[in-house]
Amino acid sequence: MGSLFPGMQRNVLAAGRRHTVSLRKDGTVVAAGDNRLGQCKVENWRGIVSVAAGNVHMAPNTGNAHTVGLREDGTVVATGWNRYGQCAVDGWSGIVAIAAGWCRTVGLPADGTVAAAGRNLEGECDTDGWRDIAAVAAGDWHTVGLRADGTVARTGNNRHRQCQVDDWRDIVAISAGYLHTVGLRSDGTVVAAGNNQAGQCEVGGWRDIVAVAAGSLHTDGLRADGTVVAAGHNAFGQCEVRGWRDIVAIAAGCVHTVGLCANGTVVAIGDNTFGQCEVSGWRGIRLPDLACGT
Repeated sequence: MGSLFPGMQRNVLAAGRRHTVSLRKDGTVVAAGDNRLGQCKVENWRGIVSVAAGNVHMAPNTGNAHTVGLREDGTVVATGWNRYGQCAVDGWSGIVAIAAGWCRTVGLPADGTVAAAGRNLEGECDTDGWRDIAAVAAGDWHTVGLRADGTVARTGNNRHRQCQVDDWRDIVAISAGYLHTVGLRSDGTVVAAGNNQAGQCEVGGWRDIVAVAAGSLHTDGLRADGTVVAAGHNAFGQCEVRGWRDIVAIAAGCVHTVGLCANGTVVAIGDNTFGQCEVSGWRGIRLPDLACGT
């Protein structure tokens, strides 16, 4: 297994509570699903190199979400729900990676510090002192950062031990869900911390993993052979990914899972109440910089 440590974290897929977003080869963005708050209004975005979608746990009648795009010039654009100022990112510059949580946007400048905008009632935006960060992830109420030395920084809600990652080592990728955190080790194994009520942290037996994605109560892993493994809540079929093949990127929404195929098409499974899984017509999606098997 080759080096997976990201020189620059670029997300070609993103999944929110009720919507799905993807990045085309030409730097434009396509979205499907709930657009009640404008979270899918991305048709005019240009020069985008990474996307992120704010998620929220599956509370009934809750469609609050936002979408974030990183431009090639290092600036950031956002659309959707902005009650806590999570879309107030117009002044950001020099950003090389982005993440979106519930009510929050996180940006990684090229100098390894971290910027955050939005809700901070539980310290989830208290990232001012972070240094040497190479990747970021945002859950509902907590934020994690992957340091260049393979350790993990964390801040925010820890009531379910989702921030108990201080002893993690050799981590090359991270993802954050509703109340859990997932880390990919350099040897292709996976570690998880936090709420495990649906088995979303039962990833100890996974091997040959090259990417991870955390949904609200489920976790997905992309294997080096292009297949996908999943654990956790499956009431909507969001973990029924065993038949997927030739996958090069994954994303996990609240209760749906999305995969990018090597031919630039997209597959999705799980809750489709708002059309968030209606991605079968998407074509020309940008492949990740680090495809599986590299």
